[in-house]
Amino acid sequence: MARVTVEDCIDKVDNRFELVLLASHRARQISQGASITIDRDNDKNPVVALREIADETLSPDDLKEDLIHSLQKHVEVDEPEPDPSSLISANGGASAGGDKGLDEDDMPETVTFDQMSEEELLAGIEGLVPPEKSDDY
Repeated sequence: MARVTVEDCIDKVDNRFELVLLASHRARQISQGASITIDRDNDKNPVVALREIADETLSPDDLKEDLIHSLQKHVEVDEPEPDPSSLISANGGASAGGDKGLDEDDMPETVTFDQMSEEELLAGIEGLVPPEKSDDY
């Protein structure tokens, strides 16, 4: 294949716009040092990326997932909250072998917060004084 055209790749990626996104993402990867899966033949990175897609040396689905992952700013991991009973057993709780259990000193302390009524909160806010303005700002 001397020159790759969109028609060579369109049967691998149906949407031309998606093809452009995938090929440009792959060309950027190549520019950043990713190894290529075909012979370069003195072609530039966008042509190499299109040839890789046309020759099916790269999966368009894998490229799409990689593109999506590269565009994500914040990936939120959903991890379950640890069960308090599992924390106690994991920290040396009594086992079937007759090991010693947790003493009261070893138990994790419970955190308590002071409760404040709405009136107390409003009274505290009214007592606040705004910071003085200075020439530094």
